[in-house]
Amino acid sequence: MSEEIIPFIFICIKSFFLGIVQGFTEFLPISSTAHLIVIPHIFGWNDPGVSFSASIQLGSAVAIIYYFRNQLSLIVGSFFSIFKHHNVFKDHNTRLSTYIFIASIPIFVFGSLIKLYWPNYADSNFRSLFSIAIISIIMALLLALSEIYGNRKKLFKDINIRDVILLGLAQALAIFPGVSRSGITMSSALFSGIERKTAARLSFLVGIPAISISGLVELITIFRTLSLIDILPTIIGIISSFFSSIFAIDFFLKFLAKNNTFVFVYYRLAFGVFILSAL
Repeated sequence: MSEEIIPFIFICIKSFFLGIVQGFTEFLPISSTAHLIVIPHIFGWNDPGVSFSASIQLGSAVAIIYYFRNQLSLIVGSFFSIFKHHNVFKDHNTRLSTYIFIASIPIFVFGSLIKLYWPNYADSNFRSLFSIAIISIIMALLLALSEIYGNRKKLFKDINIRDVILLGLAQALAIFPGVSRSGITMSSALFSGIERKTAARLSFLVGIPAISISGLVELITIFRTLSLIDILPTIIGIISSFFSSIFAIDFFLKFLAKNNTFVFVYYRLAFGVFILSAL
């Protein structure tokens, strides 16, 4: 093999591994972005960067769409029926499509403002290991409090607009590495009294627009700046994140049917302490 091929193969293997990390951690309340920063640091690799991290989220977005494909086909149809019947609460799927739309607004507004007015955000202290460690510990405590004080009695039919707005505002905070989109939305839903498995399904579904659009924007940026062969590692990462995401979604829903989220609280506390001890 030539000297150029061996490093490229290593980059592809690294992208495959990071895609698996992305898929496993996107839907568990432990922050995929934090792991995509910390794990390369542990192995002595370069930070994959915001564009790569966001792009391989597309695999996770496709995984949610695939996993909930039957329900989503009804949700999409119901969303467009709103314009015909002018009734946002006509049935279960129409309500859910409305909730997904409302919950997506804050993160798009917040993300757009950061893109426009904070161009150096990718190099800010929020992506530092110290920041990730502190945020991880804070989010662990928040998830623990939501488990302790949330009554977890609400099913989907009991969810109201206030619950969805709070969930959407919470999701917007996931822009900061270490927060965990799944973790913060789960915490918000539990604080609102929503039952765990319902909270997880709602968290997954409202994340589809944010994860998909963020990934597409960054992937388009990569396509514009790199050659086709240089994009291959990113494509490999997207594919591996798809398969690991399918596993993570199925595991988490089955896990929450019988368990609470304290194992993830302990993990996040240990993760944060480990990072601080390594600094």
